[in-house]
Amino acid sequence: MGHPLLRELARPVSPDELGSAAISHLIDDMVDTLRDYGGVGLAAPQIGESLRLAIIEIDGGPTRYGELESLPLTVFVNPVIEVLNPATAGYWEGCLSVPGLRGYVERPQHVRIDYTDREGQHKSLELRGFYATVFQHEFDHLDGVLYVDRLNDTRQLTFEREFERYLAPSADLVVD
Repeated sequence: MGHPLLRELARPVSPDELGSAAISHLIDDMVDTLRDYGGVGLAAPQIGESLRLAIIEIDGGPTRYGELESLPLTVFVNPVIEVLNPATAGYWEGCLSVPGLRGYVERPQHVRIDYTDREGQHKSLELRGFYATVFQHEFDHLDGVLYVDRLNDTRQLTFEREFERYLAPSADLVVD
């Protein structure tokens, strides 16, 4: 947080760029970073590239986020989110770009994502609940938005240590 690139609208990835060695290398770097830090998603602006590119990988089973269905590593190029139902729910979100903090954010819980995959295929994905929150969080980075911008109440922003000590035992799922 504080780096100007995180507040910029990322530029689209062109079809010619998508198959390039540079984009392939960037995706590989993003995967390594995501797995090293134990997150579920990462957007290119978070590692210094102003491109509309994000990756998401959710390990299934019992996790620190609760019992989840797995979502294999997926690359999202030029994703577009459409809210299918504006009803919201909240989760405690964290972010590799805002280390050491957690904040309670309410987001729509039924969305559709239209995107291009790593191979250049156009796809759609409909998501609900926790998964809808994860995707909105990651794709916000492509628009220069951080989860702290979405807090309804800044009193629901806390250091991770205090979150673990006082809030986590009774908290809903956590998004990283």
